[in-house]
Formats: sequence, structure tokens, C-alpha cells
Amino acid sequence: MIFETRRRSVLKAVSWRVWATLTTAVIVFAFTGRLTLAITIGLFEVFAKMGLFFIHERFWHRIHYGRKEIPAFVLWFTGLPASGKKALADAVYDELKRQKFKVERIDGMDVRPLFPETGFTPEEVNRHVKRFAHLAAMLEKNGVIVVASLVSPFRESRKFARNLAGNFVEVYLKTTPEACEKRDSKGHYRKARKGEYQNFPGIHVPYEESPEPEICVEVDRVDMPRARKQIVTYLRKNILHVGR
Repeated sequence: MIFETRRRSVLKAVSWRVWATLTTAVIVFAFTGRLTLAITIGLFEVFAKMGLFFIHERFWHRIHYGRKEIPAFVLWFTGLPASGKKALADAVYDELKRQKFKVERIDGMDVRPLFPETGFTPEEVNRHVKRFAHLAAMLEKNGVIVVASLVSPFRESRKFARNLAGNFVEVYLKTTPEACEKRDSKGHYRKARKGEYQNFPGIHVPYEESPEPEICVEVDRVDMPRARKQIVTYLRKNILHVGR
């Protein structure tokens, strides 16, 4: 929620009247050629209309017609490793930031260093996702839009995150382990197949798809700009209600 202070209204009134008064004085001088008269009328006008503008601003501040509160929400990107979650979440975050929304960006790998003892067994992954969900929900409750991305391969912990949030939008990046392995520039899938990693989603443990995510992005069929547009269009229509 944005609240406009009286000081801001006063500054807006002053800046507006300075420009308007200079214009009036120039017009009076142009028609009469009398500088003293132009200055006198300009000074009288600046104080009179400044007061009227301030009253007008405060009056409209009390009227709720035409104002809409933008709800906070958690935008949760999930999918296999190397499905493109981080890059797509970054792109959507940049777009929301460009539109001046109050938004924060968190990624699963940003939170893991806070709990270095956390491993990758299904139980540990679920605990990690639930801690992550608590952080996202806290930000949301403070009026912040949260753009979150992490594998979160299990339905149980994603359901926990959904129930914890007030407004939860799941973005599922649908693809296959084979396609992800092809675009895995860091070689995580190769290391998982060699046994260097254990409990790797898509190799050792399955990724459990949600039955009905709010947004499903066919990663192998759409490019980044189209995927970003798909998500932003959904948000504008169903959450932000922009343009209504």
C-alpha cells in the first residue's frame, strides 16, 4: 500500500504553481507590457491556487474510487534441475520491478548456505523447501511480492508452501530429464549419473508434478520472451487486475 503524505502534497502544489505562475506572469506582461502588474498578479495567483490545489489533492486522497490495492503474492517457480527456473524467474522479477511493484527475488541456492548442514535426501529437501516457504510467506505478509525459484520436487512440501501463503501462484516448467541434461552447462546430470551426486531429481528420484499448477510453461516449446509474457499476462489478468 502507498500512502501519500501531506508534505508530498505540499511539494507537488509548490512545484506546480511555480511553473503555472511563471506562465501567467509572462502572459500578463506580454499583453500589458507592465512588469509590476504581471508580478503582482503572479504572486496573488501562486498563493491562492496553491491552497486550492492542496485542498483538491487531500480531497481526492480520501476518495477510494479508481484506486486499487495490489495484493502481495508468492510466485513459485518449480521444475527439474536445469529446466530454466532461475533465468525465467529473473526475467519476470525484472519486469515486475520495472513496473514499480514492491517485489523481492529469492532462489533456493541463496537460502541453502544459511543451513550448510542440510543434505539432499527427500526428508532434508522437504525441510529445506518448508524453511524457504516460511521466508516467502513472511515477505508476502509484509506486502512484498515474492518471486521464488527452487526445484522443490515433492508435492508435499509444495502443498505446504501453498497453504502457508495468502496468494500462491505455482509456475511449473514442464520438460524432461533428457532435455534438461542437454542444456545443463554445469554438468550436474553427468555427475549424478556417475554417482558423484545422490538423490538427484530426474535421475535418482522422480519429480512429482502438481496436478493443477496455476501456470504450466512448456519449456521445450517456447522461448524465454514468450514464457515471460505468458506468466506476466496471467498475473495481470488474475492477480494484479491491471487495466481494469
